[in-house]
Amino acid sequence: MADGGSGRHRLDKKDEQGSAKLNSRKRRRESSGSNGSAEEVIAKVSRSSFGLREPAPFSDEIEVDYSKPYVRVTMEEAKKGTPGDRPVRVYADGIFDLFHSGHARALMQAKNLFPNTYLIVGVCSDELTHNFKGFTVMNENERYDAVQHCRYVDEVVRNAPWTLTPEFLTEHRIDFVAHDDIPYSSAGSDDVYKHIKEAGMFAPTQRTEGISTSDIITRIVRDYDVYARRNLQRGYTAKELNVSFINEKKYHLQERVDKVKKKVKDVEEKSKEFVQKVEEKSIDLIQKWEEKSREFIGNFLEMFGPEGALKHMLKEGKGRMLQAISPKQSPSNSPTRERSPSPSFRWPFSGKTSPPSSPANLSGKTDLLKSLTPLSLMLANVLRCSKELSEKGLWVCLFSLLKMGLLEICYHCDP
Repeated sequence: MADGGSGRHRLDKKDEQGSAKLNSRKRRRESSGSNGSAEEVIAKVSRSSFGLREPAPFSDEIEVDYSKPYVRVTMEEAKKGTPGDRPVRVYADGIFDLFHSGHARALMQAKNLFPNTYLIVGVCSDELTHNFKGFTVMNENERYDAVQHCRYVDEVVRNAPWTLTPEFLTEHRIDFVAHDDIPYSSAGSDDVYKHIKEAGMFAPTQRTEGISTSDIITRIVRDYDVYARRNLQRGYTAKELNVSFINEKKYHLQERVDKVKKKVKDVEEKSKEFVQKVEEKSIDLIQKWEEKSREFIGNFLEMFGPEGALKHMLKEGKGRMLQAISPKQSPSNSPTRERSPSPSFRWPFSGKTSPPSSPANLSGKTDLLKSLTPLSLMLANVLRCSKELSEKGLWVCLFSLLKMGLLEICYHCDP
């Protein structure tokens, strides 16, 4: 009895078990901690190459040695493990249309039923499938090829029977049949695997929820317009898709509308991003302005406040101005001249009246006034008239008049 195909690179028993462990991705629970709490951990193996290099052979391409008698192993013997030259031959059949992960997981479970398993997969022909189940998307050759390239499969039986017969089981030397445990009613029977279960040759597997060929076809039918538009966009013609002229134009119009909607959506997203950036920048600008405004207000108060630098500068300038225009005392040996007594002179920035001038002082002031320039006389008269002006008003008046050239001598002002 041969257990493999010619030219196919197979795994030994140890590598086969490691491959099953790697690909099943089963989770085990390990107890950790003093309270005995369970923690879910993924089993890992060392990095290695477990893949096969060639597809599984067909059963009619394998040379079988019929000289050796066929003796079926029991379930207990199979679970304990059989010799390397006598693997447990497990058979799984199906349609395998639109081969998907649910099919692959079912075959993986069948492969891992026993420590040493040789998996034979039967694929029904188009004629049987169309008669007993319905029309398929993939033809039989495509389905054969898909199953051939599943890594868990060791051998493929083409044109497999719908109901397993004892002759078929003996011909392929099958020990167990793997399938999900749900009764499969077909061909006038409530369960086509009933006689297999009664013979003790049935090994149940579990279906993968949420994925099946019918589910995939339902998705396509439900979203038919979407997939029709998709294929039209990819270059398929309306004739190839069996789409009418009106529907073709409708799909093209929908495609344009969707593009416009996508552009509008992109613009909205970009505008939202722009507004968000502007808000962020405005917040930063406001924060910076608050910081700078505090600094500006502090500097302004230091310069123009009640005790600011400007006030001290004005006081200092006033003192220098008074010092510059104040008349000096005449020398004691200078000749004295008799003049009419002049009214007492009052200083502009003091509330006190100057003491009465002596004859000698009056004569010295008279001589000094004669020698003053017209501008000095104007400044002196402004100072004489400043008794009713405030300090700030005096400076404003003085500089504005000097600029406009409108000063005139005010002798008529009271001292």
